Amino acid sequence: MYCPRSVYRALELLRGGRADDRWRDGFADRLTHPVPSRQAVNRLIRERGMRPDLRERSSIPVVRFARCKPAGPGEVAVTWVGHATCVVQIGGRTILTDPVWSRWIPGVRPRLTPPGLAFGALPPIDAVVISHDHFDHLDAPTIRRLPRDVPVLVPAGLRWWFLRYGFTQVRELDWWDTTDVGGVRFTFTPAHHWSKRTLFDTCKSLWGGWMMTAGEDQRQVYFAGDSGYGPSFAEIGQRLPGTDVALLPVGAYLPRWFMKPYHMNPAEAVRACGDLGAERMVTIHWGAFVMSAETPMAPLRRAEKAWLAAGRDPEGFWGLAVGETRKLTAAEAVVPGGPEVGEAAGNPG
Repeated sequence: MYCPRSVYRALELLRGGRADDRWRDGFADRLTHPVPSRQAVNRLIRERGMRPDLRERSSIPVVRFARCKPAGPGEVAVTWVGHATCVVQIGGRTILTDPVWSRWIPGVRPRLTPPGLAFGALPPIDAVVISHDHFDHLDAPTIRRLPRDVPVLVPAGLRWWFLRYGFTQVRELDWWDTTDVGGVRFTFTPAHHWSKRTLFDTCKSLWGGWMMTAGEDQRQVYFAGDSGYGPSFAEIGQRLPGTDVALLPVGAYLPRWFMKPYHMNPAEAVRACGDLGAERMVTIHWGAFVMSAETPMAPLRRAEKAWLAAGRDPEGFWGLAVGETRKLTAAEAVVPGGPEVGEAAGNPG
């Protein structure tokens, strides 16, 4: 049975907790574009805006028998599990982003590709970061499988959701707030998106991305979560310079009349990478769930084309296969992940 946010807020107060009145009224004032209207959603459905041609789904690259080997001292490693779920190793710690292992999420067809790592093959997780509360980024069946004592970093207004599942180390952050877990500094950054999980909680919690910074050399990995293109990327690049790797969404961008305010297209993701000042880009948010009108491989192909057209170093384009790991060594040399994660092969579908 669903219990509203207000009930858990009251229970926390009764247990001696503290409610932050700054966030009582939600975050609608942070929107950079109105949330989708009912009329727009009806038009999207009527025009089959979430029913692309899926004949090339078997071309989505998937790594067989994937495993996540520990990163060495001073190394940064990224394993793409699928959609916006990544395992990030930085500063000797392992961070899990927007974990979704479910085969199905509400409102869309079953996933096109399996998760790149079996859940049981995950290394010990030092922290979990959540970008926002949409079902393809906050998956209750997966969250319930996590240890209840793992530190969970969430947007402002979302702590209550994890408390009801018994998590004991939940930290909620506003934009530009920071917190430290095991020597890794996490900064919650703005995004051009929105939040909603039920009919009654539109923009009641915040949305954003995460900058992870660690080590004497201040290595940085940026995880965007989900975002349209806008000036926040340049602001992040100015306030938090020196990003080594940016995990940026490239999928769910068609039709543009509907998606543009909320999801970047591949060319915009490349532009955002430049705004951030990042040398390398990992393509995420594609190849798993059918949420828009583009064909399955279009996000990766168009992102690589835009990267090269921008004159970027080809070695900096990390278009990972599902389950693939890529490493940045202490000497800043890119080490391909193929031999370390298994044999790449097309998804059998």
